[in-house]
Order: sequence, then C-alpha cells, then structure tokens
Amino acid sequence: MAAVYSGISLKLKSKRTSWEDKLKLAHFAWISHQCILPNKEQVLLDWARQSLVSFYKKKLELKEDIVERLWVYIDNVLRSKKLQRLLKDGKTVTLQVSLVKVINERLAEFSLSGSQTHVGAVLSCCQAILSTPALAVTYTARQELLVALLSQLCWAACRQPEAAAVAQLFEVIHLALGRYLSVQQQQVNPRRAFGEVTGHLLQPCLVLRHLLSGGTWAQAGPGQLRPALSRELRSQLEAVLRGGVFQAELLPSYKEELLDQPPEDGKMGAMKNLLAPADTVIARLADAGYCEPPLRAAVVASSVALLYKLFLDAYLKEGTQLLCFQLLPRLFGCLRVARLREGSEPALSTSDWTAELLVVEQLLTSVAGNNIYNIAADRIRHGEAQFRFYRRVAELLVSHAQASVPAWFRCLRVLLSLNHLILEPDLDDLLASAWIDADVAESRTRKAQEALVHTLFQTYAKLRQVPRLFEEVLGVICRPAADALRPPVLAAGPASALRDCLLDLPLSQILDTWALVLEKFQAAVLPCLRGDVDMALKALSLSALLHCVLVHARCPDAGTPLPVVRRTRAAMERMLRELVQPLLGLLLAPPGPGPEPWLQKVSDAALLLAHAWAQVDAALSLNCSQYRAASSSGALAGETPECSRLPPLLPGVEARCWRKIAKVAAQFDSVGRYCLEQLYLQKVKRTLVQIGSSPSEEALQTLRADAAYILGSGRESLTRGTAAPWDGQVGTVSAGTYPVAHWHLVVSNLTILVPYLGPGDVRYLAGVLLRTLPVSGAPDGPADEEEEPQVTLGKISEAVLRSPVFPELPSLHAAFLTRLAEDCAGVLRAGTQGDPGPLRQQLPWLFEEDPGDVAPWEARFAKAGPEGTEPRGDVARNLLSLVQGGFPIRLEEEPLGRLLGLLEVVSALQLDSLAAPRHARYFLLLLSAALASPGGSCAPSLALTFLTACYRLLGRLQRAKSARSVLKVMYASDLCEIVLTSLFGACRRLRVDGDVDGDAAPWREFLQAAGTFLEQLLQTLVQAKHSLVLNFGKILAFLSGCGAYTEAAKGTQRESSPLGRQLLLVSLTALCRVLGPVVRERRPQPEAPEALPGLLRQAVLRTGAVLQPWAARGPPPAALLAAVSTLLEADLGQHPGPGGGGTEPSQAPDGTRLSHPALYRSVYSQLLAELPALARDAPAFQAAARFLTLFLLAPELHPAGEPVFAAVFHSVRTVLADPAVPALAVEAIEPHLGALLAHLLEAGTTEDFRAVLQCVLRGLDLRNAWSADQPAILSALTLIKLLLDCPVSEKQASLFWRASPQIITALTLQNREACQEQPVALAVVEPILDVLAALLRRGEEAIRNPHHISLAFSILLAVPLDRLPPPEYGRVFPRVHSVLFTILQCHPKVMLKAVPSFLNCFHRLVLSVMREGRQKDKGGVEDLSGVLACARLVERMYSHLAARAEDFAVFSPFMVAQYVTEVQKVTLYPAVKGHLQEGIYLILDLCIEPDVQFLRAALPPGVRDGFKALHNDYVKYHRAKHEGERRYAV
Repeated sequence: MAAVYSGISLKLKSKRTSWEDKLKLAHFAWISHQCILPNKEQVLLDWARQSLVSFYKKKLELKEDIVERLWVYIDNVLRSKKLQRLLKDGKTVTLQVSLVKVINERLAEFSLSGSQTHVGAVLSCCQAILSTPALAVTYTARQELLVALLSQLCWAACRQPEAAAVAQLFEVIHLALGRYLSVQQQQVNPRRAFGEVTGHLLQPCLVLRHLLSGGTWAQAGPGQLRPALSRELRSQLEAVLRGGVFQAELLPSYKEELLDQPPEDGKMGAMKNLLAPADTVIARLADAGYCEPPLRAAVVASSVALLYKLFLDAYLKEGTQLLCFQLLPRLFGCLRVARLREGSEPALSTSDWTAELLVVEQLLTSVAGNNIYNIAADRIRHGEAQFRFYRRVAELLVSHAQASVPAWFRCLRVLLSLNHLILEPDLDDLLASAWIDADVAESRTRKAQEALVHTLFQTYAKLRQVPRLFEEVLGVICRPAADALRPPVLAAGPASALRDCLLDLPLSQILDTWALVLEKFQAAVLPCLRGDVDMALKALSLSALLHCVLVHARCPDAGTPLPVVRRTRAAMERMLRELVQPLLGLLLAPPGPGPEPWLQKVSDAALLLAHAWAQVDAALSLNCSQYRAASSSGALAGETPECSRLPPLLPGVEARCWRKIAKVAAQFDSVGRYCLEQLYLQKVKRTLVQIGSSPSEEALQTLRADAAYILGSGRESLTRGTAAPWDGQVGTVSAGTYPVAHWHLVVSNLTILVPYLGPGDVRYLAGVLLRTLPVSGAPDGPADEEEEPQVTLGKISEAVLRSPVFPELPSLHAAFLTRLAEDCAGVLRAGTQGDPGPLRQQLPWLFEEDPGDVAPWEARFAKAGPEGTEPRGDVARNLLSLVQGGFPIRLEEEPLGRLLGLLEVVSALQLDSLAAPRHARYFLLLLSAALASPGGSCAPSLALTFLTACYRLLGRLQRAKSARSVLKVMYASDLCEIVLTSLFGACRRLRVDGDVDGDAAPWREFLQAAGTFLEQLLQTLVQAKHSLVLNFGKILAFLSGCGAYTEAAKGTQRESSPLGRQLLLVSLTALCRVLGPVVRERRPQPEAPEALPGLLRQAVLRTGAVLQPWAARGPPPAALLAAVSTLLEADLGQHPGPGGGGTEPSQAPDGTRLSHPALYRSVYSQLLAELPALARDAPAFQAAARFLTLFLLAPELHPAGEPVFAAVFHSVRTVLADPAVPALAVEAIEPHLGALLAHLLEAGTTEDFRAVLQCVLRGLDLRNAWSADQPAILSALTLIKLLLDCPVSEKQASLFWRASPQIITALTLQNREACQEQPVALAVVEPILDVLAALLRRGEEAIRNPHHISLAFSILLAVPLDRLPPPEYGRVFPRVHSVLFTILQCHPKVMLKAVPSFLNCFHRLVLSVMREGRQKDKGGVEDLSGVLACARLVERMYSHLAARAEDFAVFSPFMVAQYVTEVQKVTLYPAVKGHLQEGIYLILDLCIEPDVQFLRAALPPGVRDGFKALHNDYVKYHRAKHEGERRYAV
C-alpha cells in the first residue's frame, strides 16, 4: 500500500490522474495510517479547497457530481473525529479565507435564485466550520465575512421558506448567530457594531423574526422547525438587535437626536461622527425594497413593537421617560394606520387593521406599564407633548372605528387609563362607535368591549362625573339614527359594567343621573312619541338604561339622610306621574291602526319602566322606614281608586286599564310581556307580605288568579318548543328569547307560585319541566368554549331537577314523578308485540293512567290476605311466564334511546324518600324495562348500557326507605328467579349477536350493577325477615339448576357460556356476601335455625365449583377477584372457633376446615406475582388486597417454610417501586395498601416491623438519588405515609419514632438532591413535603429534639417556588404551607427558637404569590384561580401569626416592611392583592404607634409612600370596621 501513496501530492495535482481516482486517492490517504505526508491534513484540505476555488473562478472545468463529491469530501474531513482529535491535541490546521468566501457566494446565490445545487453539502460544511472553534476563527477573525454569512443565511431562510434544506439551514443560522453574538459582545467600537447591524443585518433579522413568530415553519412536514429552536432563534435575533442598535454607548447620540440635547464633551469619544441613530434605524425599517409589499407591511408592524420594547429595555430608567416617549411617534409613523389621516394610505382590510392595532396596543401598553406618561410632568415641563400625541392617536382610532377588532377596544381602554382627557373631546363619538351603535358578535370582541365600557364607567365614577358621562350617552341615544339597526343598549357586557359602577356611586349622583334621564325623556322623546317608530325605539333604549340605573343602584335605608329620602320620593312621584302613566296612557289609546312595531316598542318601554318603578318602590318600602312613612301618607297612597285593601299592580292605574294593557302586551313576545309578568309577580309578593299567615278568601282568589296569569302568559310560547339562549338582561328579551325568560321567571319563583296553582297548572308545569330537560349527548346552547354563559330552557330545567328545593314542593314533585312514569310506561306500551289485551291484565302498571299515589292494582295487592289466591304469587307467575316465553315488549333503537334518556332523568331524582305505592310502581316500571327485549336495530353496546342503567336504578330503589314495599308485591326468591332468568337470556343474546368481551369495561359495569341490585334485594329480605330459609333455599336451588352451573360443575368449557358463568358467579357471590353475616350473627343464639349454615355451606361449595375452572386456567380476571375474596370470607365465617368470625386466625392444624384450600393457595401465589399489574385497576386491587388480608387470617393455608409476611410485603414493595405503575394509580390504591399493611403489621412480629423500617431507610439512601433510582425513593416515601396511618403496637411505635431522626435527615438530603436537578424533580419533592408534614403532625409528642424539627426549614428553603409552571406551582405551594402550618401548630416551642427561619420561609411564600399574582402584559387570568387559593393560604397564615400576638409582636414591623417593599415592585390582580392586604392588616394590628413611626422614618422614600397608603387604608377600612364591631361586642 505504501507504493500506492508514494508521490500523492503529485498525483493529486497531475492532469493525467482522473478526478475519480483523485477523489478515491484523497479519501484513502485521509483514512489510512500508512500514508505518511508532512502536514497531511493541511495538504489534503488545501487540495480540495483549491479545486473548488478554481472551479468557481472558471479556471477549472469539473462535472457537477465531482463538485458535489469535493464538497462532501471537505465536509467529511471537517467533521472527522481524526481532525477533531488533532485540533484538540494542539495541531494547527488552517482554513483558508478563499473557501469561506466560496461558501458565502454559494449561499448568496441560493438566497437570490433559489438554486439548490450543492446547497446541502455547502450548508453541512458551513455547519462543521461554525461548530468547531478552531475552524470558526476564520469567520470570527474577519468579522465582515461572518456578517455577510449571517445576512445571506437569514435572507435564504426568508426567501426560500419551503426549501428542502430548510431544517439544516436553521441549524446553521443558530450556530452563526451564536458566533456573531460572542464577537459582538467583545466589540469595543460601538459605531462599527451599529453600522454592521443597520447596514447588513437589521432587515433580514426583522423579516426572519417575523416569519418565525408567525409560525411559518411550525406546520408538520419536512421543513418543520422545533419549537425550542424557534424560540432560541428569536431570542438570538433580538440579542443581535439589542447589542448593535441599542448599546449603552449610543445613549448620548439618541439624546442628541431625540431631545436636541448637546452631548457632554467627555462622553463623545468614538461616537462623535455617529449622528441620528433613530432615523437610521427607521429609514432601514421603512425601506421599500427588501421584501414584497404585503410582507413588508406585516414586518414593519411587528418590528415597531419589538424595536420599542428593546429601546425601553436598554434605556428606560428614572429621568429618561421623555427620551423613551420621543421615539414612540417616530416608530408609530412607520405604521400604515398613522398615514390614514394624511390620506396617503389606501383603505385597510380587517386583517390589516387587526395586525396594526395589535402593534398600537403593544406600544400603548408599554407606555402605561412603564410609567412613561406622567400627566403633571408632561403638562408643566414638556408643553403637553405626550398628551398631543395621544390625542392624535385617539382621534385616529375614533374616526376609523373598527368595532369588529378586539384590539381596537383595548387600545381605547389603554388611552383611557392613561388620561381620561385624551378621549373626552371625542366622548360622544366613542360612545356611539364602541357601545351604542357597535354590533359586536364575536366572543373575544365582546369581552374587549365589556372591558372598555367597564373602565369607562369606573373612571368616571372615580372622578364623580357619572352624570356627565350619562349626558353624553343620552345625547348619542337621542341622535337621529336608524334605531332599528341598533343592537340593544344594555347587553350582558355593558349591563355588567354599569351594575358594578352603580354599586359604588353615592346616592346624590344616582339621583342626578335619574333626573337627567327623566328630563331627556320628557324633552326629546315623549312629545314626538305618538306614531313615530324611531322615537319608540329611542324610548325603549332610554327605558332600558333607566331600568338598569334604578334596579341596580344602592337602595336608601334607615340611615340615609332625610333630604336624600325626600328627593328620592319626589323622583319616584315625578317618574310615575310624568313618565310611566303617560306611556301607559298611550297604550290605552293607540293612534289608530298604526304600525305594529311602534305599539310593541311603546308597550315594552312603558311596562319596563313600570316594572322598574314597582321594584324600586318595593325595595324602598322594605328598607327605608322614612320613605315608607312618607309614602303611606303622601300622594302615592291615595292614587288607587279601587276600594280593595290588597296592593295594586301600580298606584293610579285602574284594574280595567290593566286588562287593556295586558291585551296589548299579549300580542308580542317581548320585553313588555315579560315585565307585565314581573309586575304580577311583584304584586303576589306584596300581597303575601301584607296578608301574613291568615289570608282572606279574597286574597287567596287574587293570589291564584295572579299565579295563573303568570304561568298562562307564556304557555303558548313554551308550547312552540323553539327558543334562543338568553343573556339574562331584561332589555334583550325578544321573540326568540322570551320563552327562556318566561321559564326563568316561573322557575325562579316556584316556591311562591306553586302553592296557588291548580292541579291542571301543576301538571302542565311538570310536563314542561320534563319536556325541556336536555337530552343526553346533545349540546345545550353555544358549543364554543369561549362563549359567555347563556340561559337556556335545558339549563333552567336541569337546575330545577338537581335543586334540593324540588322535593320540598310536594305537589309539583308528585306531578313530575307521575308524568315521568307515564312517559316511561308509554314507551314500553308502544313496544308491545301482538295483542295488548292479555298484557293489560298481566302488567297493569304499564296501563294505569290514574295520577293518584295509589293505583287500583296497588290497592288490590295491598289487601293480600290468607283467603283466596295470593296476589304476590300472581304477579311473580305472570312475569316469570312472560320472561320464559319471550317478553312481549320489544324496544328498537329509537325508543330504547328515548327510554334511556328518561332513565337519566330518574337517576337525577332523589329516590330515597318515595312513598311506598310510588316506590313499588317505579320498581315495577324499571323491572319491566329491564326485562324488555332489545330489537334487531339495537347495537349490543346500547343494549348493555340500557341494562346497566336499569339495574343501577333498581339498586338505588332497594336502598331507599320504602324498599320493603316491593316484597309486598313479590317474594324475593321469585323476583330473583325472574331477574336471573332474564339476565341469563340476555347473556346468551349478547354473546351470540354482539360478541361482547367479558373483560371489557361496559360488561364489568353491567355485572357490578346487577350484582349490587341482587345484593341490595337480599339485604332487604334479611331486614324484613320474610321466611329467610325458604327464600334463600329457593334462590340457591334455582342457581344450582341453571345451565351455567351445570356446565361449570361438569367442567365443560363452552365458548358461548363465559358471560352467563360470570353472571352466575356474581349471583352466588352476592348470596354468600349477604348470607355470611346472617349466619355469624345468629350463631351465638341457641334457637338459631340450622338450615341457614347449611345453605351457606352449599353456596360456598357451588361458588368454589364455578371459580375452579378460571383458577385452573391461570390468573383470575380482575372482575372475579372480589368473588374469591367473598368466598374465602364466607368460608372462614361458616365455622365456629377463633377464626370463625374472620377476625382471628384459626389454630386448626390439619388444614381440612376450609372447603377450597387449593383454590385459595393458587390465587394467593398468582396474586403475589400479578399484584403490580393489578395496581392500575383500583377496584381489582382492592379485591386483591382484601383477599391477601383474609389469607393472613387463615394460617392453615400458609405455605410451609415460606413466611407470608415477607412474601406479601415484598409484593407491596414491588407495586410501589414499579416504574410502570403511574403516580395517580398509586394514589388511588393507597387506602387499600394501607389496610393491607395494617393487617400485615398486626400479624407480624417486632422483627418484621424492624425489617420494614430498614427497607424504608434503604429506599431513602442517597445513592438512589445519585443513580436516578426514583421509584425506590418514591416507594420508601409512600411506605412512610402508610406506616404513619397504620395502627401499630406500642413497641412498634417506639421503634418507628426512634428511627424518625434518620428519616428526617434522609428526607433533607433527598430534597436537596432533587431540588438541584434541572428541571426540579417535583415528583420527589412533593411527596417529601407530604411525608414531612405528616411526620411532624404525628410526632407532636414523639419528636423531642429541636434540631430534627428545624431541619424542616432547610427543606422548605431548598424548594424552588419561582420558575414553576402554574399547575406545578399550585401543587407545591400548599405543601410548603402545610409544613409551616404544622410546625406552627404542633411544635410552637421549636418555632419560637427559630422565628427568623420560620419567617424567612413564610416570606418566600408571600413573594411567590406576588410574583405569580402580578398582572402580566400578555395573557389572561386563566391561572388566577390557583394563585387566589395560594393567596388565601397566605392570608390564613397571617391570621394564625396574629393570633400569637405575644410571640410575633416584636417581628411585626419587619414583616410589614418586607411586604411593602416587595408589593411596590409589582402590580397585582385586585383579588390577589385583596387577600394579601387583609392578611397584612392583621399584622398591622400587632404594631404599636412607635412601630408605625419607625416604619415611616426607616423605609426608603418610594417604599415609604406605599406604606403610608397601606396604613391609611388600614385605618380607614380595617381598623374602623373592627372598632365598630367591638362597639357592639359584650
């Protein structure tokens, strides 16, 4: 081989050698150890480089594949481990600049033309160079090459977004950005860095960042970009811009340019020739040539917000607020919306408006969030420069209203929060475009509108200028406009904002607003109202507004000053006399057959105001004694012409007038009709208050008539069955939403109306309630999760059904039960096959239509006596004959689904308190449904679901108080035979027709429901003591004679019978479970019959015979484990002696006492091996744990020479340490594990307990953390929790608490290791905190060494509470709080000696709540509920500290100082801040006056202001409130 390599340099340079041979020779020369050349690596690399350079300079002609192979050769050399090893050893291999230039040229060609030739190989070479520091120096030493490379890479990604090598391209960009950032940070010439970025990198970086932020490469496909890489690239691009354009050294230049401020001579340095950096950046940003116009507009928009953010991050500090503002107008001028006022920009589409307004929102939010705008400083020092700019923005937004864009509302809201004067000149146009005339349909836009209106009202409420705001609102409403196109003035959002504002307003402003609306109504609307439809619409809008003001304002009470009460009374009189009565008069004398819309709107407005007046009058009469006294003697008392002493609908309006008004209102399903119902309801309430507990006949007649009117008013609309969702606002009731509003009114007042409704009305009410209940699986209302909650018929009826008040309305409840039973019976009757005549005699309960509680057939059965035939036998014989001959009711898919929906309604009812006759009827109806045959169109899964629902309900009925009434209709044995005969037939059908899996979840649910019903039925039989021996004997005889048992006894394994065999096993198990306790309880009695133990013995034998085939085939299915446990329990319980009760182990040595020892031992050995697999199924694991517990109690079953304790405990450890068992599954089975471990410890010795402790300590060994054996650690922690909950002997407890110091120390070390991992191993930290809290709680008397308790503080301080995602934070915080609270409550002496550590831990909790509860620039309040829960815990801890005043009084000033210092740094959500403030108020209670003076003097200036505000609020709200409470305390 040496001869081959001789003269290699000459052969590579020779023209005679073919390029194929040259490449092979170069390749083998590189990898061969026999080729010895001086500086071989450099020679080979230079040869390949020179070849490529010559080719691209046209000095050499090469084929394309040869060029590709040359690039690949260079790439292989650069990436080879051999080269990396040489470079690591210090050998120098130089990469010539010519190769780097060729790479840059190829990438430039790719970015411009998209040529894919050799791009993959070139990018791979570039990646290899940049990833190797010794080679990357070629780029970093000549910075212009790196800048050119980075520019071309970014342009390539932007211009060729779908290129094949895009994934590799981004990896190279990532490396190039990293190299450039390291060079940029070492750059000492800021002018050069600025020039490089603005001249070459600004535009491609901004375009690439925009595309990355827009998710251009986020879609799945070959060019998909990893989210982590995308985030890292965006971060690097921002760092490049920040380091080049916004360096600290450029601040004087920005000041000189933006503020016309000459720089100081000493600070110029290298920057003396760099002028106008802001203009340079903006000019490059606004340049029209670097990308297509649509993309450029989007890039400019996203870049404006980014550049302003970077500018603020770099230069914002105290004193630079004006500088930071001055850049804002210049950047804003780059946006297209800024040029709309000049008319130089064409109209924008909605998507363009959305993008631009999002940027404007970000700019304005940055101003508001960073306190750049100070109103006083701007006015006094800067000639309102900022105010004028914000006014221009406001004028632009208002003049180009975009009510379909959420960001438009948010921009206006930010401007309003900056200064309300910015929007005040355009307040009328703002109200019109953003509220009154805005037709907002989309959910997010509605929320933004609601937030704007809420801020508007809150702002003017704080300024005490709400009447001024209402004056503008009224002016907008009364403008000439197409009112028919206007949406309702008070939809849910604006109404909610107005309500919140009204609650805080003083009564004087409410009265001023009230007077304004009345004056506007009288002056602008009422004179022109007759016959004018537009005026009628304006009247309705004003009425809705006045209704909201009156109904939701704060009501005067007995403490209200008398002048205010008099003014309120005068306003009420004026409104009734000058507004309500004239409007009602228009309804009494309408202007001819005028337009119907006019009549509807006038009636709506009149009745809405009448309802508001009546509601306010009622509230004032109840709450304000001065108003009541004045009204009883004033004008309002004498205006009713009727002589009746009962209250009228409205003072001054006669009853005959109301009849005419009702006829007008009945023509329209709208606001007026709904308000008239409200008036009648108000009259009912006032009548009830007036008549007290002894009503007269006149009063009763009036109440019945009024209740009937309210119910009958909407009867026709409810019958139609179509209704739109309603937002709950009175003013938005329309023809579509009226049925929902009417039903809501009726249902909300059922307790008032039902006692005065007749039987027919009550039955109608029950029918509507049943008809409007939502069908299972059908969406009720809007399906969009973002939609606001709306009221629908289904939601209202479902709320009634689940309300605890429903059973307290006996007439309605009984009518509903009757109607529900009739509907169920109707479905079953419709499925009758053949002549229904015989069935009417055999199943009379299906044909009974008597609505009474006791049907005739029930009365006949109740009279059963010794004479004649026994009715119970008749019913059973009829049912049994029908079942055996094929039940004559057949249900196809549609009726079966309908009946299943009715059964869901039954399941929602409280069935425990049914009267005996109704209980029996429902039982027989459900039994008939369960016996019915599914039709051919029914899927097996649907039939199985239906049977499960039937037997669940039958089981619930058997747990009710009237369960014994069923045994008056049929004997229990007959009932069991009927049910089991039907079920065995169903099993055969399901197996043949549907091939139902016996291990599937639906089948297991069905078996559980059927078994529960049978067990409940047998329990009822035992409680009733009805011929136990006879009934149990007949049941056992039936089970012994069925086909499934015969096959099991013969050992036959037919594939068609497993379902029936499982059902047989469930039945025998239920029999054993009920019969076993009966035998055990009666054994001590000498007169106890001998037949019952014999029956139990037979049941045990038969159950074992059925179980044997499964045990022989392998591990028993999960559904059968409960049967094995029940069998063993019954087997242990049927023999007298120490083990007979199942509580103590039997001492019989021969092992012949139990019936199936081989079965039990087989299941035991299988369970030991299969226990981890069962851990994922909590019910199966519970049965397995129960079996192992019972096995412990039978020593004769224990294998010889094998300690059961050790075997079972090893299986438990295996379950806990199995990584395949998820944490949630372990949490679910912990109670069952605890019960098993408790019995283990009870049966074990002291040595066994010592072995358990050693196992725990081995699991907490630090080597497990170092070897990442997390399951071993978690199993030890779970064992500690289980041991702490187990009852143990005194000696065992002593051993445990002697080992507790080792456990606490091990917990400390494990926690430290877990918290040092990245990311933090919360799977270990959380259980450590749980175990620590339990140890400290249970060791209140046992742990005496203060050092061991103080170790808990080191554990808490190590737990990181920052940088946790909200769900994990919500789990960790309560655990840390629990440990602190346990120390405070259970170890107060230790806590007093370590108060600084305790307060340090608690202060970390407070800090974390402030950090998580701060208002963020982006995102909503999705995770606020978790933070609120943590804030409540902090408030609670403050209260506990305040309760120990003598211990913490001296520390209270420092706690207050810490709180005030930290709360100044963040803006908290009001709810979070409220909880924290309530807590710190309790600490301020501990501060004496010298402490307050000390804080005022010692705190820094900014913090001192915050403390003053906090203390003022404390004095004003907290201390005044508690002093008022103490004034009335004994």
